[in-house]
Parts: sequence; structure tokens; C-alpha cells
Amino acid sequence: MAKLTKKQKEALAKYDPQKEYTLQEATNVVKEINYAKFDASVDLDVRLGIDPRKSDQMVRGVVALPHGTGKKVRVLVLCSPDKEAEAIAAGAEFVGLDDYITKISGGWTDIDVIITMPTVMAKVGKLGKILGPRGLMPNPKSGTVTMEVGKAVTEVKQGKIDFKVDKTGIVHAGVGKVSFSSQQLEENIKEVLLTIAKLKPSSAKGTYIKSVNISSTMSPGVKVDKASVGGL
Repeated sequence: MAKLTKKQKEALAKYDPQKEYTLQEATNVVKEINYAKFDASVDLDVRLGIDPRKSDQMVRGVVALPHGTGKKVRVLVLCSPDKEAEAIAAGAEFVGLDDYITKISGGWTDIDVIITMPTVMAKVGKLGKILGPRGLMPNPKSGTVTMEVGKAVTEVKQGKIDFKVDKTGIVHAGVGKVSFSSQQLEENIKEVLLTIAKLKPSSAKGTYIKSVNISSTMSPGVKVDKASVGGL
């Protein structure tokens, strides 16, 4: 790790890694203790009291961030020729079908989201071994398998993200950039947390949302007092 400057050390000294901050305080702290020289991403980690090995306790959802992610999202639309113009008009970077399936089969995955149609899902399904591990496999639940490809592209570009709990029971989500205002980060984070709260499996026992942390690419995690987020 690069040596910290005096300013960076001062910033880190203002924060207590053991303290639980209100959501408003936590977003301010993350912005203050971020010492990256670039516009770092802000990430949310939510530890859930569930057993993700049980199929009835899988937490997966879609949320539209009010202020987007701050990232340029590269979209590939795999569709039939009659839908290509619609996908291009909505702003998809890559549009086509067989050529891209061949390209992905050869290992190309230089994209962030793939949107496709139910009618071509049989062809796309064969790419599961490549797309699955990279989190790129289109899924009807996340709205990326649809006949309305233009609408889906627009939503993704505007900040619609999908998330799912990992095998350790944690949901990770990118919720913005350090350049966002504290209020923008707060509103994005609250939207994700309230969506996760609504997805509580009926079979989950005990405390559902165990802990909430936020961090930037170049900052340590800041604990959030979940009681400061109304509605959880």
C-alpha cells in the first residue's frame, strides 16, 4: 500500500472503526477518509442472518438507484434483427446475436450487462459456463430477459442494479462514487437497504439484517447503525 500523506493520516484519525455511525454520518466519513486520487466507487456490504445454502433463503433483487451508480455501464443486447434498432436507439454499446455468441465463446466478456430476449435464450443459455461465474448471465428476475429490450437498456443505464446474497450471507452492491454528495449516497443506500428488507425470506429466523458497512475502493469499512435507517 502507498505511504499515507499527512492529510490522509489526519482523515483516518477522525474515524473510529469500532463505532456505528448514522447513515448520514457514515456517508460523510467515507467521503472524508477516501484517499484515492481517482473518483472511487462506494460499496455497500450487508450481512444477513440467513443460510444461503437453502434455496428458500436465497435473497436476490433488483433496485433502481435514485442517483445511478456513477459508472458508465457497457451493455450488450443479444437479440433478433428486428429488435436491433430499438436496442441501439436506447444506447446499447453492442447489439447483435450470433457474432457476439461466437465472440463470448472465445472468451470475450468486456461488458457490464447483457440483455436478451426469451426467444433467443436457448442460444444464450449455452454460454452459462462463461457468463455465470462473471455475473453476466441474463435473468428474467433481474429484467435482463425481456421483449422490451430498449426499456431494459434505458433502465440499466439510469442506475438499475441487481444483487444477490453470496455464499457467506453477504449482499455486496455498488451504490455510487465518492464524488456524489452525502445525500445522494444516503438516498441510494437507503433504497438498497429497504429493498433487501422487503425480500426477507419467510423461513429466515432471528435477526435478518445483521450488519451494514460502507466503504470506498481505497477506504476501510465504516459501520452503519441500521436503526438510523427508517423502515428496516
